[in-house]
Amino acid sequence: MPRARYKSLVDTFAEGIRSGKMPPGTRLPTHRQLAADHGLALVTASRVYTELEAMGLVSGETGRGTFVREISLPPGQGSGQMTVAAGMLDLNFNYPSLPGQADLLRTALRQLALSGDLEALLRYQPHAGRLHERAAFARHLLSRELTVEADQVLLVSGAQHGLAVTMMALLKPGDVIAVDALTYSGFKVLAETLHLDVVAIPVTPTGTDLNALQNLCRKRPVRAVYSMPTLHNPLGWVMGRDQREQLVSIARQHNLMIIEDAAYAFLVENAPPPVATLAPERTVYVGGLSKSVATGLRVGFVAAPSDWVKALERTIMATTWNVPGVMSAIAVAWIEDGTVAQLEAQKRRDAQARQALASQVLKGLAYTSHPSSYFLWLPLPEDARADQIAMALQCENISVSTAEPFAVSAYVPHALRLALGSVDLSALREALLKVRRVVEAY
Repeated sequence: MPRARYKSLVDTFAEGIRSGKMPPGTRLPTHRQLAADHGLALVTASRVYTELEAMGLVSGETGRGTFVREISLPPGQGSGQMTVAAGMLDLNFNYPSLPGQADLLRTALRQLALSGDLEALLRYQPHAGRLHERAAFARHLLSRELTVEADQVLLVSGAQHGLAVTMMALLKPGDVIAVDALTYSGFKVLAETLHLDVVAIPVTPTGTDLNALQNLCRKRPVRAVYSMPTLHNPLGWVMGRDQREQLVSIARQHNLMIIEDAAYAFLVENAPPPVATLAPERTVYVGGLSKSVATGLRVGFVAAPSDWVKALERTIMATTWNVPGVMSAIAVAWIEDGTVAQLEAQKRRDAQARQALASQVLKGLAYTSHPSSYFLWLPLPEDARADQIAMALQCENISVSTAEPFAVSAYVPHALRLALGSVDLSALREALLKVRRVVEAY
């Protein structure tokens, strides 16, 4: 097929999709049918669809075919990002807040202004944080059954920065990192940016398929595994003690580094010990105060084996130099006076209330969640399309995320992740009722 004719066919499809003549969800002819209709070689017909997929206009689904994608969603809609239009009810991104937190900040700023160490906060800080601040975070981690020395803790500008520092310092482009087939969208962005070879591990209803991980390690030179054992995002499960021990056994057998993401771990009471407790010699434990305290308090922590601290510290220097002293001072003061523990307890209760509300409103729909989490995973009925439902909800002024930003493998399930922590309870009820109505309409 001459190049001009091949491009013309791509352009014809693209114009039809963009003009609305081919609406979202339209099933396109099979590759073989397209080839027969236009007298093409099968490989050329496949190339037409490959180009349309690269343009973001269609998506291929194994066993189902090729479909026109919803392209009228605004930037960030359905992609796991936090950009939401004014007036929208945000079930896309979690920024849980409690009444009175602004007053806590006012008090903290007054106390900080009266401190004798104020001038020091205007200067550069040590890259990993001042030693007494690192010690405060080490004491904070005791509440999670993680015992580390102060010099093993490094302060970072939020948990996302902690993940970036860890992956930049300890991995290199091309390294193979194993991760759940559905995982935190921010990790995906980092891995792509750092050119890591991400390999999906199948997931089960209760956690990572560790037998599949074992088989993967026998076939590929896996360097690291990224895990959320305590409150997985987006699936909401908590890995059991036996599963954690099996993960550690595999990691030791194949010399894997474990990156343990604990961003939501504070929400789970009586969780099994962190993986970092079971394998302290090979686990980097990453967390922060964005979810437990406030998203604007960009202070996080990385707890790592002593041998890796220098490399992590150099990467902090290369990326942010240090956490702003004012921010870390407020965070440490709130750790030491019990404010962080108080807010964590209140947010656990808040998340439980939101899950209870969701169980009432969505009763009868099959979804996955944890009783103390700020999100739930809602698989959609067979033949329903997530992009169409997300668009329909947008028309109802509700922002949701589809499965696409969380999917690592080629297969992207049709599902929604609903964030429950960003609107008040009355608005949440209204939003969930609309979600139910739209889903059931499909």
